[in-house]
Amino acid sequence: MRADGKNLTGHAGVVLLRKVADRVGLATVLSAALPKGTGPGWRDRGMALVQLACAIVLGATNILEAEQLQHHWKSLFPRPVSDSTLRRTLEAIDGPVAARIERVRAVVRRMVWTLLALRPGGFPWIAVCGRELTGWYVLDLDATIVTCSSKKEGAAGTFKGSFGHMPLGAWVANTRECVAMLLRPGNAPPNDVDDHKSVLASAFRQLPLPLWSKLLIRTDGAAFSHDVLGHLQSLTTSRRRVRWVTGWAINDADEKAIARLPEKVWTAALRQDGQLHEIKGPDGEWLSYQVAELTGVRDLTGWPQGMRLIVRRVKPSRRDAKKLTAFEKRTGWRYQIVATNIPSHQGLSGVPGSGQVWFVDALYRDHAEVEDRVKAIKRVGLGLLPSKSWQFNAAWVLAATLAADLDAWTRLLLLHDEPELAAAEPETIRRKLYHLPARLTSHARRRTLHLDRTWPWAAAFTAAWKRATELPART
Repeated sequence: MRADGKNLTGHAGVVLLRKVADRVGLATVLSAALPKGTGPGWRDRGMALVQLACAIVLGATNILEAEQLQHHWKSLFPRPVSDSTLRRTLEAIDGPVAARIERVRAVVRRMVWTLLALRPGGFPWIAVCGRELTGWYVLDLDATIVTCSSKKEGAAGTFKGSFGHMPLGAWVANTRECVAMLLRPGNAPPNDVDDHKSVLASAFRQLPLPLWSKLLIRTDGAAFSHDVLGHLQSLTTSRRRVRWVTGWAINDADEKAIARLPEKVWTAALRQDGQLHEIKGPDGEWLSYQVAELTGVRDLTGWPQGMRLIVRRVKPSRRDAKKLTAFEKRTGWRYQIVATNIPSHQGLSGVPGSGQVWFVDALYRDHAEVEDRVKAIKRVGLGLLPSKSWQFNAAWVLAATLAADLDAWTRLLLLHDEPELAAAEPETIRRKLYHLPARLTSHARRRTLHLDRTWPWAAAFTAAWKRATELPART
């Protein structure tokens, strides 16, 4: 073994991240938003934050790891940013600076969405039950628990019995971008209306929506409250149509309404591919999920005008046996209710059949994909808050959302024809693409990065690099 190699790169995938960041002008706009200094040793804070975001995408969980990871690609970018500079960069991100960063992120996102619309497949629209929601931008909200083992500022006991923080985030289902993330104490209520208003306002400022846009908001049952639903209902304006679908906490009045439903109104539920949603029962028989309209039976006085309730039932599994209510034990079914303002006669504009109960049920269940987005961002920076300071951790959360943006943009713009990589988990894409070793050579004023010719994803890497070089640079 000899330690005599030259110009070796351990994480060659960083060139894709940096190239995308350079083309969309991320470092430039961040530099304009962050405080500036003077002196020969001053490092550009925008570039420092981009370097940190790249390190987070590649697996860094704290400032020290971010500094050390930069030495893996020192042959490509010879001036690594020290941990002290990265720390000072995050310490400078207070409330006003974070607001400026939010504004410049929206500017960059508008350019990225323009590039997405120019792709061969166009802007990505989600599909439910085989129906594409063309023209509808889908926003998913969800909270998650970030545990910690020490007394950090804002850490508290959570409703699940753990200890830590409970940030609330918003993701665009079309692009899988995390457009807003609010750091909250661990004991924050899941259905706090002020927190939801804040996250939704931040998300709306990030979305480059056209005039007369169509937006669908989905939340789970933990966020259910009268005030939250009232706020969702108030988001529709003369230039923006907002539909929402959310879980509903079942009470005695709901169970009495369900008991009055005749058997003939129940219809089969569908999977996301449009097939019957069935499960195998305890005796080996196939049991189908069933849905029905509850709106005309349940008294909705005082709730948002036009709100509908869709009830879903299924034969309970052994795991659910201990959670059943007396009503569910008596009927032999387990029930769930979905609330929405999607009208039954019109549905979602341009989507046939989207007002039917089976479609609304499938549309709400598609919200479960946000759990994958939560797991992904917890593996890209949010899984560990590195400081005892609330301000520093809030800045770290912002850096993690920037890293998630950069990762999403790289997949959307460079890997859209490689579904195996575009939808890969963070660990998978790191192993296949980002952590690829390479060797850098120079000849005739040209630098060449040499990859292993036998690497299964080498062709995908070179194709992604070619697309990155062809992206128009932001002026």
